Amino acid sequence: MNDPVRHTQTPLDERGFLLTRDWRDSRSGLALELWLHTSEGPRALRITGQESVCFYSAAQHDQLATALVGLAGWRTQMLALKCHDGVAVSGLYCREHRIQREAIKLLTAAGVHTWESDVRPADRFLMERFITADVQFTPGPRSRGFIAPRQLRATEPISLSLKVLSVDIETSLDGKHLFSIGLQGLGVRRVYMVGAETADHDGVELVGCLSERDCLDKFLRALRLLDPDILIGWNLVGFDLWMLQRFCDAARLPFTLGRDGKAPRWREEGGDSERRYVHIAGRVALDGIELLKAAAYNFDSFSLQSVSSQVLGAGKLIDHADRGEEILRQYREDKPALAAYNVQDCQLVSDIFAKLKLLDFAVARARLTGLPLDRIGGSVAAFEYAYLPLLHRAGFVAPNLGDVQSDIVSPGGYVMDSRPGVYTDVIVLDFKSLYPSIIRSFLIDPCGYWLARVADFNAELHVDGFNGAYFVKDGHLLPAIIEKLWAARDAAKRADDQPLSHAIKIIMNSFYGVLGSEGCRFFDPRVCSSITLRGHEIIQRSREWIETQGFDVIYGDTDSVFVWVPPDAAEQSAAEVGAQLAQSLNHWWCDNLRDEHGVQSALEIEFETHFEQFFMPTIRGSEQGSKKRYAGIVRDGDERKLVFKGLESVRTDWTPLAREFQTQLYWKLFNGEPFAEWVQAWVASVLAGERDDQLVYRKRLRRKLHDYAKNRPPHVQAALQLDAAGETPRRGDWISYWITVNGPEPVSLRKAASAPSPLDYGHYLERQLLPVADAILPFYGSSFGELVDAQLRLW
Repeated sequence: MNDPVRHTQTPLDERGFLLTRDWRDSRSGLALELWLHTSEGPRALRITGQESVCFYSAAQHDQLATALVGLAGWRTQMLALKCHDGVAVSGLYCREHRIQREAIKLLTAAGVHTWESDVRPADRFLMERFITADVQFTPGPRSRGFIAPRQLRATEPISLSLKVLSVDIETSLDGKHLFSIGLQGLGVRRVYMVGAETADHDGVELVGCLSERDCLDKFLRALRLLDPDILIGWNLVGFDLWMLQRFCDAARLPFTLGRDGKAPRWREEGGDSERRYVHIAGRVALDGIELLKAAAYNFDSFSLQSVSSQVLGAGKLIDHADRGEEILRQYREDKPALAAYNVQDCQLVSDIFAKLKLLDFAVARARLTGLPLDRIGGSVAAFEYAYLPLLHRAGFVAPNLGDVQSDIVSPGGYVMDSRPGVYTDVIVLDFKSLYPSIIRSFLIDPCGYWLARVADFNAELHVDGFNGAYFVKDGHLLPAIIEKLWAARDAAKRADDQPLSHAIKIIMNSFYGVLGSEGCRFFDPRVCSSITLRGHEIIQRSREWIETQGFDVIYGDTDSVFVWVPPDAAEQSAAEVGAQLAQSLNHWWCDNLRDEHGVQSALEIEFETHFEQFFMPTIRGSEQGSKKRYAGIVRDGDERKLVFKGLESVRTDWTPLAREFQTQLYWKLFNGEPFAEWVQAWVASVLAGERDDQLVYRKRLRRKLHDYAKNRPPHVQAALQLDAAGETPRRGDWISYWITVNGPEPVSLRKAASAPSPLDYGHYLERQLLPVADAILPFYGSSFGELVDAQLRLW
């Protein structure tokens, strides 16, 4: 996100892309270890003689010296830096990170305030040199496979040919026995299988193994020969690699995944998440599920079968409720079939990565943020990686979590009260990246706020915020960071680089969330409320301006306004009205910001959508308009599309029955088609049992099953039945169940029952169809009860 210093490359220089970073304490001090992908193959760099750095209050120097009198390996240095409230700070430099940790304990006990002691040594080294992913170095001496670079600096993005290997394992249902390990990529489609005969089967190389230990050993040997940069899979870290680690431990075989010939290093997240992280020297493990979520993809289920079906139109070779039993049968009776299934899973993962350009997205994100390729989440870390080096150069150190205390509560986005009803010609005007554009326009910035606080207020030199905040017009940092990202995204769009454009959008839009998060060291409600409250003002004043132009605003939601264009409102078409309003509103805001605040507007209003038909419902059981829930028809070329927001058809906690019913009903109503007999026929088909497969609820267990002590909703009741039957649902599992006359019952158990409980059709009519129908039918002079009461009396 920061422009690196440009260097001329000498003939001896090499360039590479950063795969992994690590640090370790050594006899010669703190050492950093970086693994790079280069055009000449992998390179391992070791940078020795480093120090672990943090900061302390200069006024407490004597207290620091007293507290650390018995500790060796540290030094201090006076610096031209201060903390956010103007206190001068000095630097504490420790020759080992272990020494710094011990020093912090002693200083905390002595009441000496420190800052930035939580920044990892490798990250600090790289960020202070504005290195994100691509580096240039001059090779120095080599020792034990590592190069000691004479210089290391940022460089332009290099051309990448990353070596990618897809990995998947098959085990017994209880996870106690390893059956096979599948590999796909780098020219192989191979499966190592315990007890199999070595042979080729339909393009799959099946390699027989004498034992689980032999299978693991052959896999690790193949990994060293293939030498991938990237390992990909589905739940790769949480299942496949973790299980391989356990199998290796049981077999007393070193799990030598790393390019350094060592085992990976594991870390498990605390709490109930059970999420695991792995560090593999020189290799990156990328999980498809986590990358999809990071790239803001949404699926009803992130299972490989579900995602591959939607993305590729293809799926797993075994996909039914008894998959575990079928895998066991194939392992015992048809090993070539299991090998085909195993390698097909690998292939599906590779194809999803290729189709959605997930690796390109991960690379683009790393180059923008400086975060490791495999970093999950990391919005706060990405912000700090970009911001800290600039902050230091501006003369400040970063505050610690909790340093800023305030009773001010920063509100969320503004959501306007809606006007419920059915409309024709509703246009949506959308503020492009509203919060980033507010930061740019009103120069909102933590450092800019600190600078303004220590200076005498001058209206010509400051921009007003909210809740007593104001910001300097010169010396700010964040607006410039966002401006560069904005320009980079526009360039990526022009170059049709979708992964880069998408990565920039996610990062840029995350910055408000970071500033508004109490988990960020820069959190200050006066700063983040200056963003959200300005957003409120912009939506409200935009509404007022639009209404002066003779149009009604029927809804507004954080960064957009919905404008009704009645048939007699203008001689122009609705689309022409939308384009004209957007252009004029942009001009109005430019003039407003110049005249009222003395700044240049970065606000950008776009005419986003034209709904030919539009419906805004009421809150259920009232006449008040709802929020964040609507539907309408838009045109995409010659095709008309039905769009839902927040309604049942796009919510997975409703049954397929309700979702399809809503979709078809709205089409009929919007198109002016007869609907009464159709509704009655739909209800009749439900009562006749013709739609039983559409009556399945599907909900996820958000906690461990035994944690549901008091409140046990239907899906938990169904999960408890599965647990009693020996299936042991886990936190995060999806539970599929029907509502019967005897309550919720899991799909798998009811299908297996010799005398299943009858389904409670009355429940589905009352809880699924009626709410959907009565949200919109009253606007067409009808109701669900009016249409089907006679049917229900007969039934």
